[in-house]
Amino acid sequence: MQFVFLGTGTSMGVPVAGGFGREIPTGDPRDERYRCSAWVKTPQASILIDIGPEFRLQTLRSGLRRIDLLLITHEHNDHIGGLDDLRPFNFAQQGSIPVWTTRACNDALRHRFFYMFGPRQTPGSVDIDIEIPAGPKTFKDCIISPLPVKHGRMDVMGFRINDLSYVTDVNHIPDKTAELIKGSKVLVLSGLRWEPDHPTHFTIPQAIEVANKLDVERTYLIHMASSVIHEETSKRLPDNVMLAHDQLTVEI
Repeated sequence: MQFVFLGTGTSMGVPVAGGFGREIPTGDPRDERYRCSAWVKTPQASILIDIGPEFRLQTLRSGLRRIDLLLITHEHNDHIGGLDDLRPFNFAQQGSIPVWTTRACNDALRHRFFYMFGPRQTPGSVDIDIEIPAGPKTFKDCIISPLPVKHGRMDVMGFRINDLSYVTDVNHIPDKTAELIKGSKVLVLSGLRWEPDHPTHFTIPQAIEVANKLDVERTYLIHMASSVIHEETSKRLPDNVMLAHDQLTVEI
């Protein structure tokens, strides 16, 4: 299985619009981050995780040309803002695209993108079929398990796909979810910044602590703010924890 990081940045992206962030112009492309999204490729399946504002650009630079399944973690704009750009995939695949997400996200999508659903559906608009998974499900050659976590007061759904666990926008992992993650070969986990603590996100030290408790072979951090500089931050991380970057491909 191949896992491609399409975007690894926080909700504002890096650099921040207008140059209001604390980013340092390093010249390192790893310090330029689109909003978080990922592409899972197996012999039978092409699976997208989240579909943020840069989705169109992410497909062009990664070569993503088919989506068999879309997994959406939650309803914040940086995770759903590119939904309308599924249209050419519908046209090329000549059919609807299944979407798995939370109940709250389902409601939000139907409200925000009302023109895609029911009697008000605009001809030629995006065609998706939303499902709310209650437990592990088989999809082609993948076993996919929902991983419920908390993002402040919000319910977010991470996903375990075979030996990969993907958890973004999180500041609490319940014990039951931790047990579902254990045994994964790779964990993708958000680590916003070094300090100070944040009310809805793990900081990098907190993410490292969680990775060590879960005893996963490799952990890749995502959802980094503009203050996180790739080269200098990587030197401070333990061997089992790495910063991800846009376009990084991991074999699992």
